[in-house]
Amino acid sequence: MNRASPPPPTERDVATSPGALRAGEPLARRRSSGIASTRRWRWIAAGLLLALLALVLVVRLLVVDRFWPETRGQTLLDQAGLALAEGRLDADDGSGARQLYEAAAALDPDDVRPRAGLSRVSEAALQQAREALEAHRFDAAHHALQLARDLAAPRDAVDAVADALRAREAEDAGLEALLAQAQAAQARGALDGAPTSALPLYQRILVLDPANADALRGRDEALATVLEQARAALRTGDLRGAGDRIAAARDYDAGHVDLPDTDARLTEELDALRRRAAASLAAGRIERSVAEWRTLLAFDADDPIAQRGLADAATAYAQRAERHARDFNFADADAQLREARLLAPDSESVRAAGDSVERSRARHAQLGPRLPPAERRRRIATLLQEAAAAEARGDLLSPPGDSAYDRIRAARLLAPDDADVARASVRLLPAARQCFDAGLRANNLARARGCLDARAALGDDASTLRQARRRLAQRWLAIGDERLGAGNLAGADAALALARDIDPGVPGHAEFARRLRTASLSGN
Repeated sequence: MNRASPPPPTERDVATSPGALRAGEPLARRRSSGIASTRRWRWIAAGLLLALLALVLVVRLLVVDRFWPETRGQTLLDQAGLALAEGRLDADDGSGARQLYEAAAALDPDDVRPRAGLSRVSEAALQQAREALEAHRFDAAHHALQLARDLAAPRDAVDAVADALRAREAEDAGLEALLAQAQAAQARGALDGAPTSALPLYQRILVLDPANADALRGRDEALATVLEQARAALRTGDLRGAGDRIAAARDYDAGHVDLPDTDARLTEELDALRRRAAASLAAGRIERSVAEWRTLLAFDADDPIAQRGLADAATAYAQRAERHARDFNFADADAQLREARLLAPDSESVRAAGDSVERSRARHAQLGPRLPPAERRRRIATLLQEAAAAEARGDLLSPPGDSAYDRIRAARLLAPDDADVARASVRLLPAARQCFDAGLRANNLARARGCLDARAALGDDASTLRQARRRLAQRWLAIGDERLGAGNLAGADAALALARDIDPGVPGHAEFARRLRTASLSGN
């Protein structure tokens, strides 16, 4: 029996047969490899194209612009022309017409086109100033006008726009109202120090209308008053207040008729104070000298003469400390040494004085407790003889360290109960009282303070000393009140501190301190 033959394989059967699949594998790989190769060539072509573009750019920048600068110059001119057409005349980032034309001119100084372009920019700036003026955009008008000036626009045209701008600003600002405010402030004495004061208001008016006769006259009169206040401050010793007023007057009108004379007076007063400070130091009045040098430094912290004066005062304090230490008066020696170190902590003379005081202290520690009675009497006799000699010379309380008072005080430290020492103290006490009264009469309060301390050291009556301290403290309060009235707040504060140090309970000190705080707060 014949079996039916199988049907012939179809194309699908052939394609999907295992043998056919194995035979097709190399063909698939070949197709994949061809696609990858094509992609690689595309990337290579893209890279070559980018490299070519970069090369063209480098050649353009490094070769063409260097050897054919007119190409770069033309580009700048084109950009400048576009900026001018768009109204971008000036720009900090360099994109303005002005900056671009200037760059083109720098690239080729012989090319006349950039200069012509800048001339057109100046004309456009004038036109922008006119348009901003009409639109009441005064800041923009000022900016455009300044650009026109910078680019040498015709002066007549610039002045015409500037005059119109000032007139329009004055009209909008209401000059009559400003003038009335300035005159009212001047009438009540508010001359400077605030925007609503007379001088700042006059200044605003004169910026808008430089020829305003009323404002010029008002400013002149106000400055005359300010300079008179400066001269009054000089008379009270308020150098800082005088200097501030003179500087303000110079800022408002450097040509004011009273300014040279007032400035000369300030210079004379500074020179005179320097001479007084030097004389005080030479006479042994160190405290007064220091106060005067510090006044000069408060006016000018860089004054070399005053700086040197304080250094010399420190040396004088150091020498005084050494003299006290030689007399074994270590309380006063330490006090003088503290003052010296405050003035010149790095001074070699002050350091040496400190070493000397310590050596004297060590010697006193060795000899003092074991000082034989005969040696003690001999030393007391020597000190009393030196005191008598100083008294005969008239050196009762000065110079410090060599006066009769200093010798008697040293003797009192060695033998406070010695009858001869007590008699010498009683003999010198009237001179100390007279010295105190003379210091008060002359308003030399530093001298009066020294004489008061001498009275205490010489054993003056306690109730009499309290009265004297009260008088001196009240005098310092009066000086503080005068300084406060003159606006010298630092000087007033120093006077208050001295008054409290002399007599903590002096009447009126609390009220004065309150007034001083109020003035300080209002000044801030």
